[in-house]
Amino acid sequence: MTRSILDLADEVWNGRTHLNDIRDYPVDQLEEVAPGVMMAPGFGHAFVIDHGDGVALFDTGPRETAKALNEGVRRLTDKPLTHAVYSHGHLDHVFGVGPFDEEADAGGQARPIVIAHENVARRFERYDRSKGFNTTINKRQFRNPDLVWPAAYRMPDIAYVDVHTLSVGDLVIQLKHCKGETDDHTVGWIPERKILFPGDLFLGVAPNAGNPQKVQRFAEEWAAALRWMAGLGAEYMLGSHGVPVVGEERIRTALTDTAQYLETIVEQTLAIMNAGGTVLEAIHDVEVPAELAQKWYLQPVYDEPEFIVRNIWRRYAGWYDGDPAHLKPARSEELAAEIAALAGGPDVLAGRSEALAEQGDLRLAGHLAQLAVQAAPDDPRVHAARETVYAAKAKAERSTMAKGIYAWAAAESRAVTTGGDTLSQLSTLAGRRPVSL
Repeated sequence: MTRSILDLADEVWNGRTHLNDIRDYPVDQLEEVAPGVMMAPGFGHAFVIDHGDGVALFDTGPRETAKALNEGVRRLTDKPLTHAVYSHGHLDHVFGVGPFDEEADAGGQARPIVIAHENVARRFERYDRSKGFNTTINKRQFRNPDLVWPAAYRMPDIAYVDVHTLSVGDLVIQLKHCKGETDDHTVGWIPERKILFPGDLFLGVAPNAGNPQKVQRFAEEWAAALRWMAGLGAEYMLGSHGVPVVGEERIRTALTDTAQYLETIVEQTLAIMNAGGTVLEAIHDVEVPAELAQKWYLQPVYDEPEFIVRNIWRRYAGWYDGDPAHLKPARSEELAAEIAALAGGPDVLAGRSEALAEQGDLRLAGHLAQLAVQAAPDDPRVHAARETVYAAKAKAERSTMAKGIYAWAAAESRAVTTGGDTLSQLSTLAGRRPVSL
């Protein structure tokens, strides 16, 4: 690359280039991004920390780049990997240790010691019990028909509860448990060098606090963690996604803005809830203040505010959404058939959905397209309309989560109209997709 990662980071901060340019940097070409810390950029970054007696990793990346990470480290040093820290248990952070384990085994040396919060092991147990579900939802979310959920994990050797201090070589790394995107998150802090490793608590995009297909997120605790990090006085913030942020003022600004973003969504949601409103009112009425919405590091390119609202609601309330018809609903296909009969048939609903889509009302169009196929699940005509509507919805959305769900819906209907299968149609509709989770 002609510019360093830190030069790219400065350009991103100043609005001169896009965050996604980090994707062009190969994993095995490590660069120093803070004193004694090399960055291996990838879908989930890994950071190689030289502590004198060896090296440690903060995050280890996904399985697809594990070999490249090992090769990149070995081009730099033959020092042993003594420790690896998982910031949390998502798959793009926990699969890079394998080649180092194999290397240690082959040389008759001790394997690296893996450190994580105690909830990481519980996450892996949950993943094992729900492999089929996780395969399905992640194929959909990332528009990746080839994805297969793993059946085995490199378990932590040390599982801490609240805080853990890693003293190794000439370095002390303080680890602290914080809830946010997950319940098993670890923040790393090297006070002597003023280097902060926020993991996924700072993403360079709007916080992943609402994911519609995944387990509970923790917006309030996330905001508290951001404010705690903002008070550390860090001079280097090395997040596991996006680009580094360098400079105490920039770091404090980014962290406090992100905390405020989450806090305002929480406060507005609770206000609607306490006034007797419904979750559907909240997702339409909660707004992010304009001064926050325009920040480059708060753009809804992965998650988005109305999904966060739903997760906050789920945290405080039951599953009842305020619509009494939904308390004990009819089957979807029965309701759809009745509505279609009143409207004049599924084809009428399908045609109206296409007309609404052409007018730009994609939300309402989606409802009618869905009703049409529920009323006539084998009718290619109504599936063609649904494909058109949901392909348009996928194209119009910014967030990975919305795009994935809508593209999957379009692929389902295309499979009916072409006689193929959903996964092959998803491949056609997918476009560029991430390499891992």
